[in-house]
Amino acid sequence: MFQEDGSSSVTSSPLQNFPMTSLSPAPTAPHPWLKELKPEERGLYLIHLLLNCSSLVAAGNLESANIALDQISGLASPQGDTMQRIAAYFSEALADRILRSWPGVYKAFNSTRVPAAAAEEIATRRMFFELLPFMKVASVISNQAIVEAMEGEKVVHLIDLNAAEPVQWRALIQDLSARPEGPPHLRITAVHHRREVLDQMAHALSDTAENLDIPFQFNPILIDMKVEKLDFEKLRVKTGEALAVISVMHLHTHLACEDDPRGGRSSSNDSGSSSSPLSSPQSPGVESFLNAIWGLSPKIMVVTEHESDHNGRHLMERLSESLHFYAALFDCMESTLPRASLERQRMEKMVLGEEIKNIIACEGTERRERHEKLEKWSQRLEGAGFAGVPLSYYAMLQAKRLLQGYKCDGYKIRDENGSVVICWQDRPIYSVSAWRFRR
Repeated sequence: MFQEDGSSSVTSSPLQNFPMTSLSPAPTAPHPWLKELKPEERGLYLIHLLLNCSSLVAAGNLESANIALDQISGLASPQGDTMQRIAAYFSEALADRILRSWPGVYKAFNSTRVPAAAAEEIATRRMFFELLPFMKVASVISNQAIVEAMEGEKVVHLIDLNAAEPVQWRALIQDLSARPEGPPHLRITAVHHRREVLDQMAHALSDTAENLDIPFQFNPILIDMKVEKLDFEKLRVKTGEALAVISVMHLHTHLACEDDPRGGRSSSNDSGSSSSPLSSPQSPGVESFLNAIWGLSPKIMVVTEHESDHNGRHLMERLSESLHFYAALFDCMESTLPRASLERQRMEKMVLGEEIKNIIACEGTERRERHEKLEKWSQRLEGAGFAGVPLSYYAMLQAKRLLQGYKCDGYKIRDENGSVVICWQDRPIYSVSAWRFRR
């Protein structure tokens, strides 16, 4: 269940074996004996406290939740072993959720908080991209799918719905420059909410295209964080060009529209029966967005998403599922960087910690990290008129070679009916699937 040093073993998760009964927290501060627990015992106890605390928060029993949080804070640490670090971020998210129930207190508490500088956030996300292979594998697979789909095309337009890194597109430009029939005229439309990101991409990609003598245009689109405000007219899709659409961790943000009080359902209450997106109507936001993309007639669309279900209506559903998922990612961090690494702490805080907080603390349209599994995305895409495109053997081969370069047995990929799932140990982390316009 746990390794000797206290890090989680995702292949035999303690969450699967620990009883889901409630633990009545003591009405006093944490007992001294808790400090003497072995790492495995401490990890199990932290999990039980987190599950119990989330149940108390969902039920509105804030006095008991406060006691549970006090106990957790005595055992958790953002500099500790895997379970201590996970507990630190999940307890912070639960505390944030409690504070949000008092809007005045929450606003006052956060009134002087200084957000992370754009440059720091960009650098931290770039570090996550570089140190862990997940996004690199996804980009290698995506690029190969694009190259194969665009064979023989003379004018290629690529739309990146969540532009973040120029690295993937620099590699694609190099691949296209090596085509036997010669490179196409390439236009890349990049969508992002930070001008700094778009400026860096424009500079890097223009330099690469110029060095390789490829006809190139860059079309930056700066948007508000509310992705539903994307103006499709600004994409400037033209007749006669072959279109590729890339969505990396983007589609799930449109699921927040289903909690829009202007017409969607609300999930801010933890009472009531749960409903499966597989058996319920598509949310207006996702349906509308996918229909708009279908209307552009893309020759290829590649989708990368978290391979986990963090979009449950109830807090307990989301906390239990996200504990599994992020235990794997924190375990992956444990195998990659030392515990005292400032880089690791920054990535855990600014990337993983922010995702956890949004999943646990937020409701309604503020809850944007609504990750769902490939099965549900496949149903949505097929319902919107897309047909699946099996990823090629060569794409899989490239991805496996990349993972071999990390010299770590924990990273794995597997085929899922023509799509790819990237795993840490046996835990699915991200999925990559390819689609095409179908009349």
